[in-house]
Amino acid sequence: MTGLKTNERPGTRAVVKYVRVSPSKARAVLDLVRGESYGRASEILAFSERSVSEVIGKCLDSAVANAENNDNIPAEELFVSACYADEGPTLKRWRPRARGRATQILKRTSHITMIVSRYDDATLADRREREEAKGQAGSSAHAAEARRQRVERSRAAAEEASDHDHDHDHADEVEAVETVEAEVTVAEQAEEQVAEQAEEQVAEQAEEQAEEQVAEQAEEQAEEQAEEQVAEQAEDQAEEQQDEEESN
Repeated sequence: MTGLKTNERPGTRAVVKYVRVSPSKARAVLDLVRGESYGRASEILAFSERSVSEVIGKCLDSAVANAENNDNIPAEELFVSACYADEGPTLKRWRPRARGRATQILKRTSHITMIVSRYDDATLADRREREEAKGQAGSSAHAAEARRQRVERSRAAAEEASDHDHDHDHADEVEAVETVEAEVTVAEQAEEQVAEQAEEQVAEQAEEQAEEQVAEQAEEQAEEQAEEQVAEQAEDQAEEQQDEEESN
C-alpha cells in the first residue's frame, strides 16, 4: 500500500518558494519542529541560530493564519503535522582559479512547505488537563496571543499609513487647486497687461494720426496763404505797370 502523496496530505499549508538556501540546511531546521505544537515550534525557531529559521517561522505563521481565517481553527489547537523542503532551481556561477581554469559554483534554492493540523479531541483534552495542573497557559496560547498582537500592530500601522497617504493626497489636491488658481491669476494678469498695452498702442496711434492731420492742415493753410500773397503781389505789380504806362 502506497502512502499519501505530498500534495494529498491533510491539513492547512503554506509554501515559500525559491528560498536562497540549500534543501539540506532547511531540512536540518524542519526536523526540529516536525510534530511540535505551534507554540513550541515558534519557540524553537525563535531561538535557532540558523538563518533559515526566520523564513521557516514566517511560513509557519502564514500556515497558522490560513488555518484561522480559512478553516476557523484556533491557533492553540494546531501542531506541525508535516514540513519538508524540496529542491528548487540551481543557479550556476563560475569562480576563476589558477592557470586560467574555472570552477563551478552551485547556488541552490529550495521550496519550503509547512502543514499544520488540529489535534484530535483526546490529545486536546490531555493538553488542557496538563495546563490546568500547571496553573498556566501553554506555549501555544502565548504564541497565538503574540501573533494576534503582531497582526493588530501591523493592521494599525497599515491604517495609519493609508490615513497618511489620504492626507497627503488631500494636501496634494489642495496644492494642485492652489496652483491652478495661481496659474489662472497669472493668465488674467497677463491678459490685462496685453489689453492695457493694446489700449496704449491705440491711443498713441490716434494721437499720431491727429498730429499728422493737424500738421497737414497747417501746411495746406500755409501754402494757400503763400499762393494768395503771390497772387496779390502779381496783381499789384500788374496794376503798377498799367499805371506807369498810362502816365507815359
